Amino acid sequence: MLHEELNEREKNILRYIIQQFVLTASPVGSRNITKQYNVGLSPATVRNIMSDLEDSGYINHPHTSAGRIPTDKGYRTYVDSLISVKKLGKSEKGMIDNGLDDLTKETDELLKLTSKLLSKITQQLACVVYPNFNSAILKKIQIVWISSKRILVVVSIKSGMIKTITLELKSGIKQKQIEYVQRLLNERLHGLTFNEIRETFAERFRDIAKNERTVVRLFIDSADKIFTDKITSDRLVISGVNNVLKHPEFEEHERFQSVIELLEDEEIIIHILDKNSESKNNTVQISIGSENENQRLKDYSFISKSYKIGETSGTLGVIGPKRMKYSKVIAIVDYMSKILSEILTNRRSY
Repeated sequence: MLHEELNEREKNILRYIIQQFVLTASPVGSRNITKQYNVGLSPATVRNIMSDLEDSGYINHPHTSAGRIPTDKGYRTYVDSLISVKKLGKSEKGMIDNGLDDLTKETDELLKLTSKLLSKITQQLACVVYPNFNSAILKKIQIVWISSKRILVVVSIKSGMIKTITLELKSGIKQKQIEYVQRLLNERLHGLTFNEIRETFAERFRDIAKNERTVVRLFIDSADKIFTDKITSDRLVISGVNNVLKHPEFEEHERFQSVIELLEDEEIIIHILDKNSESKNNTVQISIGSENENQRLKDYSFISKSYKIGETSGTLGVIGPKRMKYSKVIAIVDYMSKILSEILTNRRSY
């Protein structure tokens, strides 16, 4: 049966099983339900309902225990129709507001702080994925002379983020040449997206005089590196490994090792969070266990939401065991996304 077909008693029992399992990390029996919750049913009746839920795939029966634990289908039903997302308390809101509200922080620093704060509040593994900058709009290029054969290129985008890169020249360059090339680059590239710049850079500078082409040639050859879709070499910030390892699920060596392996392959996490961020209605996205494409993620739930940096967006979220306080974590992720977007918007006009 589908979860829409569950009757009220079945919904309540499933809700209580999951709530109790989240609290204790131990399989839940019928007597446990009748003692902890005012269900108005006998243990025998609860046991029969649990048997029906198991037959329908919402819970299962570990071999070593008489109790039941939720399946991925059970968690999905719980998240979709059996919980109401709690409003954050003043203390949690205050911790987030005070922790993030600093317009003087560089965006890179702010995103790293967001990851640490998110992990601290949720006690899960927290992730912040930097935006994909294909659609980032160039605001300004500055060239800083380091030596006769080295220059620093500072690329500013309209969202307020800055990218720096050092370029090596085969022949010497003078300050006067730098000023000319800088002015030229800004005149012809300002207001274009990174993707447009990469695809049309050579064509836009085809008419440059031969005596100036040495430096311009360097930029033509380096366009893919300068105007990459990544603002930093690493797109992912992860915090809270110690927090997630405190959960009893990871006391077993095999599952402990699975966390370490997951952290070593960041592209898996980026792929999941990027995919989740594709939601057009910009709501909190949740993927549970087997819903994740990669088999290595079968023991984890991902809860994430996009945040905005001007014309681009990134993703923040948490990864943790499926036995998670979904209502609370959803509320935290949702609120942090809104606050981070507001701060980054305010920074642009600061």
